[in-house]
Amino acid sequence: MYNPFPYSLDNKRYHTWNWFLQNKFGCKVTKIALNGGFTCPNIDGTKGVGGCSYCLGGSGEFAGSPADSITNQFRSVAEKMEKKWQNTKYIPYFQANTNTYAPVEKLRSLYEEALSQENVVGLAVATRPDSISDEVMDYLTELSKRTYLLVELGLQSIFDETGEKINRCHSYKEFEECYFRLKDRGINVCVHLIIGLPGETREMMLDSVKKVAALRPDCIKLHLLHILKGTKIAKEYANGEFGCMELMEYVNVIVDALELLPKETVVQRLTGDGSKDSLVAPLWSLKKFVVLNEIDKEMVRRNTVQGAKFDM
Repeated sequence: MYNPFPYSLDNKRYHTWNWFLQNKFGCKVTKIALNGGFTCPNIDGTKGVGGCSYCLGGSGEFAGSPADSITNQFRSVAEKMEKKWQNTKYIPYFQANTNTYAPVEKLRSLYEEALSQENVVGLAVATRPDSISDEVMDYLTELSKRTYLLVELGLQSIFDETGEKINRCHSYKEFEECYFRLKDRGINVCVHLIIGLPGETREMMLDSVKKVAALRPDCIKLHLLHILKGTKIAKEYANGEFGCMELMEYVNVIVDALELLPKETVVQRLTGDGSKDSLVAPLWSLKKFVVLNEIDKEMVRRNTVQGAKFDM
């Protein structure tokens, strides 16, 4: 099948993470999610308490246990991956909570342990834009000069009123300042946005995409809002304070978003992975491949590709 989009190995019409990794490293590369035992400034009281309203005790549901060493967490996943794919390389991914929110000595110990594992070709670190000190920024700059480093910045929405609703406890201005600090140091950045947040219209969601697109991030993750048991947002949903998106509504917003992104921006995620045991809604999201297939079909139906409406 003819694919009009160049940055894809599998007939996708957007810049896939798989294409990027294969092109950069020449082989199969996969992330391994790790838990470094971090907390967040909006959990420990520094900025707020309770965490983000959609978060169940900290992000990184599929990361390892902080009770295990980084080496043990890494090896337990790598051994499974080695059976699935031959000659695989890895990017350790510090995913759970805010992974720069600690003294630089602790970060150095954990990051270097991860980088010392066999067949590691880089490092990914998920964090918040209000949680990178000057010392940590210097260390990240050092790392970026000797390995492939990707700092993943949670933004979720450009609208501060939305941030207040979901207890993000940082502003868009703080995000932008952190983003430019990282880019000025030559550090790769992946921006996270959530589609379907309470109170946001389709136009607001796409405004977030447009504003982020103008920054030309290296990568982006577009998450579907998951309602998880035990979260504050689950109570709000049960009380009828907002509703979830339907499948095709979400698909159309995602395709709109892809059209608005520069074609050079790598798309790491277009939905989410909700655990069947903890997911309240939307239940259609459990069929991840159905969601991705519907996105592909809508792009073919429109005869469109990523970047078709990017305007700078």
